[in-house]
Amino acid sequence: MTEKNVLLVGESWMSAATHYKGFDQFGSVTYHLGAEPLVEALKDSPFKLTYMPSHEAATAFPDTAEKMAAFDAIIVSDIGANTLLLHPDVWLKGEPVPNRLKLLREWTRNGGGLIMIGGYLTFQGIDGRGRWRRTPVEEALPVSCLPYDDRIEVPEGFKPVVTGDASHPVLAGLGTDWPLLLGANEVELKDGATVLARLPEDEGGFPLLVTGSFGKGRTLAWTSDIGPHWLPNAFVAWEGYGRLWQNVLSWTTKLAG
Repeated sequence: MTEKNVLLVGESWMSAATHYKGFDQFGSVTYHLGAEPLVEALKDSPFKLTYMPSHEAATAFPDTAEKMAAFDAIIVSDIGANTLLLHPDVWLKGEPVPNRLKLLREWTRNGGGLIMIGGYLTFQGIDGRGRWRRTPVEEALPVSCLPYDDRIEVPEGFKPVVTGDASHPVLAGLGTDWPLLLGANEVELKDGATVLARLPEDEGGFPLLVTGSFGKGRTLAWTSDIGPHWLPNAFVAWEGYGRLWQNVLSWTTKLAG
């Protein structure tokens, strides 16, 4: 099978803490990666994954059509639009640079496979800080972002409701009994998009897994997480976890369907 090149951008963060011990205090900074489950799931698969953490994306994300063309699929996961809009040359030097959100839209229009994964900084995100609404990337997605904080927090968990045709390549071999999820981003469905799974009615019935097209490209939205916390360890351990993401990439890169 032909190997496909996939870029995952985002899914990393740094945390700073201050520790108080009586009169004394000290600080610490820790670095975290959120996509290790996906990296593991794609081992020995037809997909060669390049994992670009959030802090690298500000300067390393492709800034020309030629660089972007090296990838068959691009996954945007838990990273705000500002990181790709505010290159240090813009932010620190006041110099113009290519608009990488427009490049990503045109890459999709020309046949790329665009995937957005939910999180606190994708779609619109916590306090609206994801800022993907009314961007060129939103134009290419099969869903629209809300203008405000779009989180649906379900700490007790909800069961995804699979509504799509079982013969769809993204759903192949997954059945309908999926593990619990703990949250998602609320989005609005665009005309022509296909909902393959959604939240249950008592959580609003909002889209969870949506496919669509944009020009010659295929687009997909998964409004929950790619790993903990919204996607619990039990979901990662599910035998369908790896199959789901390989199915997603097979469909978006046109290896299937």
